[in-house]
Amino acid sequence: MNTPMLQGLSLMGYGLAERGAVSFQARNPATGAVLPPHFYRASEADVNHAVVLAEAAAPQYAALGGVVHGAFLRCIAEQLEALADELAMVVPQETGLPEARVRGELARTTGQLRLFASVAEEASWVDARLDSAQPERLPQPRPALRSHLQAIGPVGVFAASNFPLAFSVAGGDTASALAAGCPVVVKAHPAHPATSELVGWAVVAAAQVLDLPEGVFSLLFDDGITVGQALVRHPALRAVGFTGSLRAGRALMDLAAARPVPIPVYAEMGSVNPVVALPRALTHCAELIADGLAASVALGNGQFCTRPGLLLAVDGEGYVRLRARLLGKLALIPIAPMLTARNAAAFHDDIATMAKQAGVVQLLGATYGEYQSGPVVLEIDAQNLLNQPALAREVFGPSILLVRCASALEMLTILRRLDGQLTATLHAEPEELADWPGLTALLASKAGRVLFGGVPTGVEVCPAMVHGGPYPATADSRSTSVGTAAIQRFARPVCYQNWPEALLPPALQLANPLSIWRLVDGQRQR
Repeated sequence: MNTPMLQGLSLMGYGLAERGAVSFQARNPATGAVLPPHFYRASEADVNHAVVLAEAAAPQYAALGGVVHGAFLRCIAEQLEALADELAMVVPQETGLPEARVRGELARTTGQLRLFASVAEEASWVDARLDSAQPERLPQPRPALRSHLQAIGPVGVFAASNFPLAFSVAGGDTASALAAGCPVVVKAHPAHPATSELVGWAVVAAAQVLDLPEGVFSLLFDDGITVGQALVRHPALRAVGFTGSLRAGRALMDLAAARPVPIPVYAEMGSVNPVVALPRALTHCAELIADGLAASVALGNGQFCTRPGLLLAVDGEGYVRLRARLLGKLALIPIAPMLTARNAAAFHDDIATMAKQAGVVQLLGATYGEYQSGPVVLEIDAQNLLNQPALAREVFGPSILLVRCASALEMLTILRRLDGQLTATLHAEPEELADWPGLTALLASKAGRVLFGGVPTGVEVCPAMVHGGPYPATADSRSTSVGTAAIQRFARPVCYQNWPEALLPPALQLANPLSIWRLVDGQRQR
């Protein structure tokens, strides 16, 4: 942990904040040991300075264009890869994650940085639309109209606890905002501040290599909520990216909506990720489905937002086989550290509360440590779940609630009453779907990603991915926080009417100097 790079101070553009009066330290969740160094809370003045720098940098950075934005993201990836060995040492101490997971997550992080670099460089994402003037049109002539998406301005990003690299300082929100041409101010997660500072320095180094405007990136430390509140309230901030709990995400949404000028909050707030297993699939594949569920529930000790937390099945021989196999597999999984003591305590409390509710039977429970947890399996019948809908909500940790349904009607009724989800998974034989009319449409209405078979853990970073869903899975079901469409969150459409050709942005000039795909008089062309 002792590295000369670590200052414990917020990064304000190319400089450092002054040392404040209040500090905090990370803890090793595997041992409880307090980790050096001290990290100092950013002040309200620091927040203001960071956002003012970002506001000043915004028009300059946006004007540099996609080629420079892409070069910046590629340079960040290179800087992070140069830190691979140091991150492989630091991240496990702050998170309890194994080195192999850290290196894998680093590869995902650099991969998504390069993916967004390609999107920025190619530039067709701006969705340029050109409609020619029609001066002779009756009864009214049509003006020349041209529109495209352009950077929204400074973006505040809240780092997540469960992905210290891929959803954190240089994670997907930061990458997509920078690709769109927006400066970013990151509020670091207090569970992994050393990791955050190391990554923050990598972003700053990349900005300096390319001689970018100073305020293109800043990093703020805080172990509470005051910095985040001040960031969202700042009048120069134009959007927020967040990954975390429903409680925290909703607080940010309310705060942003209460501003004199409200701003969008793109919050990913978790999901119970229902899995539906139809009878014929259970008859033929109960053990295979159970094996996949067991691995998915235990992966990362259950601390993935796409962990399957709810299984719906019609009671019968196939369900009994699945349950027995699932219990046998999960019983072999040892307890392991949670990411933070707060996560562990919340998980223990949630499971204890659920186990006391009417009709809930705890089939498998772990021996808990102060920072540790193991797999938990609970079971309930459909009618008791319908009477207690709060049980069908996310519990952040390695648990799953099995729901025995007496009929197809009960299962469909539960699905109709579920909240919005990130994912919904269907295990079925294709021919049996004729007996379940409307089921696939119902699942699609509830989730941003619908799987046929498999398990929902494992979010591929690619153009087609949707990591979003109806509220409360996300704040805005029209968006995604993973995949190339994520860039659109941090841009807004602007239309130019009757502007001289030379004064138009390059994407809207008739000559198409960027050689991008555009919609010209209703025809898609390059």
